[in-house]
Amino acid sequence: MSQTPSPHEMIRVRGAREHNLENVDVDLPRDRLVVVTGVSGSGKSSLAFGTIYAEAQRRYLESVSPYARRLFDQMPVPVVASIDGLPPAVALQQQRGGSSSRSSVGSLTTLSNLLRMLYSRAGTYPPGLSRLEAESFSPNTPMGACPTCHGLGRIYDVTEKTLVPDDSLSIRDRAVAAWPTAWQGQNFRDILITRGVDVDRPWRDLPKKTRDWILFTEDTPTEPVYPGRTHAQVLDAIERGIPADYNGTFSGARRYVLHTFTQSQSEKMRRRAASFMVSSPCPACHGQRLNPDALRVTFDGLNIAAFANRPLEDIASALRISAQTLAGGQDATSVAARGMVDAMIERIGILLDLGLGYLQLDRSVQTLSPGEYQRLRLGTQIRSNLFGVVYVLDEPSSGLHPADTQALLRALDGLRDAGNSLIVVEHNPDVIRRAEWLVDVGPDAGERGGRILYSGLPDGLRNVEASRTRPYLFDAVQPRTTPVRQPAGQLKLADICWNNLDHLSLTLPLGVLVSVTGVSGSGKSSLVGQALVSIMARALGQNVEIDPEDDSTDDTPPPEHREPTGTVLGGAGPVKRMVMIDQKPIGRTPRSNPATYTGLFDTIRRLFAETPEAKKRRFDAGWFSFNVAKGRCPRCEGVGTVDVELLFLPTVQTPCPVCHGSRYKAEVLEIPWNGHSIADVLGLSIDDACDVFADVPVLARGFDTLRRGGLGYLRLGQSATTLSGGEAQRIKLATELQKQRGGHVLYVLDEPTTGLHPADVDRLMHQLQALVDQGNTVVLAEHDMRVAAASDWIIDLGPGAGRKGGTIVAAGTPTQVAASEHSVTAPFLRRYTHPAAP
Repeated sequence: MSQTPSPHEMIRVRGAREHNLENVDVDLPRDRLVVVTGVSGSGKSSLAFGTIYAEAQRRYLESVSPYARRLFDQMPVPVVASIDGLPPAVALQQQRGGSSSRSSVGSLTTLSNLLRMLYSRAGTYPPGLSRLEAESFSPNTPMGACPTCHGLGRIYDVTEKTLVPDDSLSIRDRAVAAWPTAWQGQNFRDILITRGVDVDRPWRDLPKKTRDWILFTEDTPTEPVYPGRTHAQVLDAIERGIPADYNGTFSGARRYVLHTFTQSQSEKMRRRAASFMVSSPCPACHGQRLNPDALRVTFDGLNIAAFANRPLEDIASALRISAQTLAGGQDATSVAARGMVDAMIERIGILLDLGLGYLQLDRSVQTLSPGEYQRLRLGTQIRSNLFGVVYVLDEPSSGLHPADTQALLRALDGLRDAGNSLIVVEHNPDVIRRAEWLVDVGPDAGERGGRILYSGLPDGLRNVEASRTRPYLFDAVQPRTTPVRQPAGQLKLADICWNNLDHLSLTLPLGVLVSVTGVSGSGKSSLVGQALVSIMARALGQNVEIDPEDDSTDDTPPPEHREPTGTVLGGAGPVKRMVMIDQKPIGRTPRSNPATYTGLFDTIRRLFAETPEAKKRRFDAGWFSFNVAKGRCPRCEGVGTVDVELLFLPTVQTPCPVCHGSRYKAEVLEIPWNGHSIADVLGLSIDDACDVFADVPVLARGFDTLRRGGLGYLRLGQSATTLSGGEAQRIKLATELQKQRGGHVLYVLDEPTTGLHPADVDRLMHQLQALVDQGNTVVLAEHDMRVAAASDWIIDLGPGAGRKGGTIVAAGTPTQVAASEHSVTAPFLRRYTHPAAP
């Protein structure tokens, strides 16, 4: 785009005040690739998603009936004076929402629908089997699902060993570990006393008939309960007509576990129940999820379950061969099959261009990375052929190797060339350089951001001194000035098996910063975030959960108790502890916040409790917790907001009418510390907290660590649910830096720069280098070549993705890996290891 568009070609935003936006006015051209950038927390997403997309959604929903409107996941109405020239909008964000455990790559892309039609209309049917409908090939329909496992592919049950892991314990000592630990578990025990079971006898010494009844009965008898009495005393009380404390209802352990898992609204309770269950492949469908008749129909010699288990690139190859075979057929079946095959080839081709050929159709959506998920949705939109739409994308290059980013940019160009507008929130300089219009928000984060520093043709940003983005686009790459560290030892692992890692051997230098690189899908996260963590956890005797983030709340089956395998050959002696710092939320409720997660709020509450006024009123530290009944507001129970139910409209949250959002009782707010109430403190930014608590060493040190991590704009009481993955990870890192750990620690981070502006990456690297300087080892799975070049050692996986990856292509110092002729990473790395190179 060589010139500025005319006013009638613009989206005109006036008076945007969403979150930290400072009454922003900005014009964005339609039918162009517009990139919105700025440091993390500057207000980029508030402009793109919270204002522009939210207003487009609001206008669309105005045309929908109030009843139907309730079915949409609505964004709040944006705080903006006006937006003119706004076309319909589609948001492509990274979160998976409440995706079901049954959601797959095939269902997300609608390729499964075509595949079922293909098998229904053009599959090879064995003699005697009548033609099936397409629904019969879906494990998510009653006619298609395996009747034994109901389409899950696995069956889930309990055993005596899972319910009673230690049979030397008595029932009183909680031998039946699967029962609840609180009152209900005690209720079950007291009922057994009433029934004459010896609850003080070791479990293994009880009669088998008794043990089986306790664990597996489906009966739910109601018995009188006399807590604290023996069986003889209970019988005596009954005989004398003494009324029972209450009548209790018994539940066998198996019945309790299965009921909790399927019916409980608490994710924590469901996960606990799942821990007592074991899964195994369904004996009827052998894990293929479908009814027997559907599995007898084949295409290209495979049933539909086996066909969907192939990588997309293999499916495309098979379909191209089938298309040639079908080309000469003139009968109705051949014509129909050819149309469906051509449609599948076209749709899969788009996904191959996006670098997703290694995925299988039946792969669960919940196992996808955010970047994979967004690219799949992007591929679906490209196929939809919409015209005149604004696509709003949230960091589409997230999780992409530089080689894969080029394919993404071609896809974005295709959407724009089809007559659409693109507004992309992005940090990646390679994507920013391709913008036709650039909007820079800042200069800093939070209250120090929220202003439009620049909006115009990209080259104009060169002259904006206040921009934090400008140096990374226009300044020359600076060569590394510090020498690479020499390893203090070597950790050797062998026979690593997990996903596409097949008996991999790994030599990991200790006492240095290690980056594991490779194209998307090459096995970096499998190696770093899962296999390395799992193997070392076993070697160190730590209990580390290896479980992909699961935000679903539906009938997600329990984990299959699979975990990576591998052995430590040697070199683990110096490592005393392992710490995994990921981007999972620091809490899933509004009660979690930076102050509580870091533990600094405990110190703050003690300060308030030590004030003369608090001592006079006998207020201990518990009074200053919004999670404890004695000090929190009784109306909102310390949340600060209340839900308001609106007929035919979504529930909305408003400040609590009693505490007005402060979370506390009035008498608690009357206790000051240096002129601040406890609610005032929670409202402080971390930057301000550094000043307020400058004379309290432990707090000053903690808040300064958070500030140096680039988090000074966050409020102490800011809800964890509003934090990005990058912010959550930096809070975890800062919390770790505050701890005075003894001995060598192995720190593991999976793609820590995701969602970070280059300026924030520099801050992150400063903290990670500090951990290494303290004598620890830091291992990263990483795509950012600046980070890799700043490492001491690089392990490059590849050469490709999926089954074409999983091997170590190159290993060595950044300069050595950059010189590799076999590494896909090497050409992109040379720019930072050899700045003078073209």
